Amino acid sequence: MNIPDTVSNDLPPVPPEDDATDGKPHPLHRRLKSFVKRAGRTTDGQARAFAELGPLFLIPYTPEPLDLTAAFGGRAGPTVLEIGFGMGEATAHIATVLPETNFLCCEVHEPGVGALLKRIGEQSISNIRICAHDAVDVLDHMLQPGTLAGVHVFFPDPWHKKRHNKRRLIQPEFVTKLAQHLRPGGYIHCATDWQPYAEQMLEVLGAEPLLRNTAPDTGYADKPAYRPLTKFENRGLKLGHGVWDLVFEKRA
Repeated sequence: MNIPDTVSNDLPPVPPEDDATDGKPHPLHRRLKSFVKRAGRTTDGQARAFAELGPLFLIPYTPEPLDLTAAFGGRAGPTVLEIGFGMGEATAHIATVLPETNFLCCEVHEPGVGALLKRIGEQSISNIRICAHDAVDVLDHMLQPGTLAGVHVFFPDPWHKKRHNKRRLIQPEFVTKLAQHLRPGGYIHCATDWQPYAEQMLEVLGAEPLLRNTAPDTGYADKPAYRPLTKFENRGLKLGHGVWDLVFEKRA
């Protein structure tokens, strides 16, 4: 299915987020979230993908356990949770090179969800499902402990400013939550192009007793073959920017 792309509607603007209100943390920042709500544009092709493919590949958020086999149309197989897939370029590639794996992907950016739905149609991908909701809620209410074969967190917002570091996704409490949802031998694969965040990831993941580093000598793993170089990443590498992959497995 080939869905043409032309620019369509603008999404509503996102209100500014202040660091504090009357000296107290802004209410939006009191709870860890897996996303930052961004404004953006959907195209006609993405909107059509929502209409035509959304009923097949979108899983609505409900605060109750999800039957993963049923969610994937009766496909029994290992399930990988992807948190924040951007425009879905890497997600679609990985799903095609790992066809026996089911991918449950969380993303709240509407144009990104539409773009991945469009890729699903164009590439006839059947092993992706999308939940357009906060992955923290999905983990807390829809996924059972010990059920995931893996977790992918690729290029999360690095929150460069020191006062914003607390908003980074990879924090001890969240890593423990991820580890508890992995089955023995399951893995967490993170990637970032911001070295200070890579160092924090290494520290936080390394401190989680349920996990072990698959690259104990260097700390950072070689890029797994399944993860493609995106256009953005390749451009950065040509400019001399670094990229760090971290792969930790759950202890048996």
